[in-house]
Amino acid sequence: MSKVVNQTAIPSVALEGTRKLNRKKVNKFTTEVIAVLLTLVVFGIPFYFVFINAVKNTSESSLLNMAWPSSFHLIENMKEVLTSHDGMVIRAFFNSIMITGFSIILLIIVGSMAGYVLHRKVTKVTPFFNFLILAGLIIPPAVVPTIWVLENIGLFKTMPGIVFVEVALHLPFTVLLYKGFMATIPNQIDEAALIDGCGKFRLYFNIILPLLKPVSATVIVLTAVGVYNDFVNPLYFYPGAENVTLQLTLYNFTSMYQTQWNLLFTNILLISLPPLILFIFFNKKIVAGMTAGSVK
Repeated sequence: MSKVVNQTAIPSVALEGTRKLNRKKVNKFTTEVIAVLLTLVVFGIPFYFVFINAVKNTSESSLLNMAWPSSFHLIENMKEVLTSHDGMVIRAFFNSIMITGFSIILLIIVGSMAGYVLHRKVTKVTPFFNFLILAGLIIPPAVVPTIWVLENIGLFKTMPGIVFVEVALHLPFTVLLYKGFMATIPNQIDEAALIDGCGKFRLYFNIILPLLKPVSATVIVLTAVGVYNDFVNPLYFYPGAENVTLQLTLYNFTSMYQTQWNLLFTNILLISLPPLILFIFFNKKIVAGMTAGSVK
């Protein structure tokens, strides 16, 4: 009799386990679908609004609605945006790319060095430097004193000046990323290289820096998006028609009495495409670089 009971109990237990597993799969699938739908609502609708008004003419775009246009004018709007104000948008593309590129190079070199030293060389003054890094994340920059300093050292309204400002603002977060990633690199690598006669700079540039590619990719994408989309700092520290950046070109199509909404949205569309493409291709590297070092 006991054998019969055991033989009937085993299939029932297995069936109950299968039901629980299927229920978990259904719940997981439902959660993923809801997350995707919310993402489409939060990000898809604004992008659709920008795109649909960028392909309209001046009169239809002035209504600022999501109605389908009677005719498409995207190519004409792009041509007018790129040629308006003596090609200011093209000049702004060049300025923004140069500022972003130089800022990324300096951040990778300086930030990785600082993160390496703070993780490897723990001394009595290390907590003080950690405090300075956290303070850099919390304390906002002062505009007027920064302009005064830049003017006294001859860097106000210059590209090196705005690059140094961007590097200073993004450096604390960059150092924290590199410092956290250093936990995944064993100290034995440094010791073996030094025993083999490798100098400190050679150790860093030839051995350590190539191992930092995942977090460097994260720094590149996040910094590129942050510097590329920066509006306030170029407005304050890099003024002038020749120094215009992409975000400041939005002023070209707005005035006190009239706003060319179709050209404004076309300009926004052109500005948004490069960081969107960059994020689509490097989104996995961003997550990997930010989570590396969290568990050792």
